[in-house]
Amino acid sequence: MAACYRKIAHLCLQNSTGTHRMIDIRAMTAQDWPAVETIYREGIDAGTATFEIATPTWPAFDAAHLPGCRLVILHDGVLQGWAALSPYSARHVYRGVAIVSIYIAAAARGLGLGRKLLDALIVESENAGLWTLQAGIFESNAASLRLHANAGFRIVGVRERLGQLHGRWINVVLLERRSSAI
Repeated sequence: MAACYRKIAHLCLQNSTGTHRMIDIRAMTAQDWPAVETIYREGIDAGTATFEIATPTWPAFDAAHLPGCRLVILHDGVLQGWAALSPYSARHVYRGVAIVSIYIAAAARGLGLGRKLLDALIVESENAGLWTLQAGIFESNAASLRLHANAGFRIVGVRERLGQLHGRWINVVLLERRSSAI
């Protein structure tokens, strides 16, 4: 269990006014679930990040995501985002492929936390032996598309009218990032 609390990164950032901000990235634990669920709920309510309409329970989330590749980011000690990987498939041939989920609290967007968190998740994925990360992003979610592109993801294609959300058809951009280390 000690590995669950392993700190991935500890950064001190200075903003334009000279104020220092502490950023910590560490493994997600069950104790983080209330804050993680709140941030996930914000993403669901915004209608720009997922087809989900309700947050899962912690046991369901825990079962669906790879244990070694679930991170949280804290800004001045407050959990402001999370990222996790889900297996792409149960088939052995795809054991090195995972699907990215990343959410940043609305109040913390635009601070660069998403990039730091995604970069850390990429490192953790490579440490876990994963060779391809995949993301499905709503075509209207320009910030997430930009984030993933800046982290080395490339567009594979667009899945047109993949599903409906609140009576509206949504196009989903499929992106992938192939590890250069594996």
